[in-house]
Amino acid sequence: MLIFKTILFIHICAGAICLISGIGAMSSKKKRGMHTICGEIYHGAYVVVFFTSLTMAILNWESSAYLFFIGIFSYSFAFIGYLAGKKKWKNWIASHISGMLGSYIAICTAILVVNVSNITILNEWNPLIFWFLPSIIGSPLILLVGKKYKKSNSI
Repeated sequence: MLIFKTILFIHICAGAICLISGIGAMSSKKKRGMHTICGEIYHGAYVVVFFTSLTMAILNWESSAYLFFIGIFSYSFAFIGYLAGKKKWKNWIASHISGMLGSYIAICTAILVVNVSNITILNEWNPLIFWFLPSIIGSPLILLVGKKYKKSNSI
């Protein structure tokens, strides 16, 4: 189980990097520089989260098979958002915003669901709430940010 614990440690560190670099990318001016640096760090860390989640799910398949599919689903958001920013296809801004913010919602959901049982007061709430809360908060934000950049048509 040392292998599993090592992979878990790497997974947690990469997840923390995602949280921090995601905030950096979201809060910086949408141009080359801080936004793209934080975005590259975010995507790189998300790749690590993705591969470590798949590996841990495979190692504990009987109890964690569902995490394999959640990992694929979550990373697909980050991949589409990242690719849209790189390739700049038609309407790429919408794909970039929804992909990157969707992946941030996914990682926040994972962190909440895994850790809520250790948080006083919140551990008394129905855990199902924490599967949906990030999406309930984040989805309207995706729409608002999307509208903002659709009007200005710039990043």
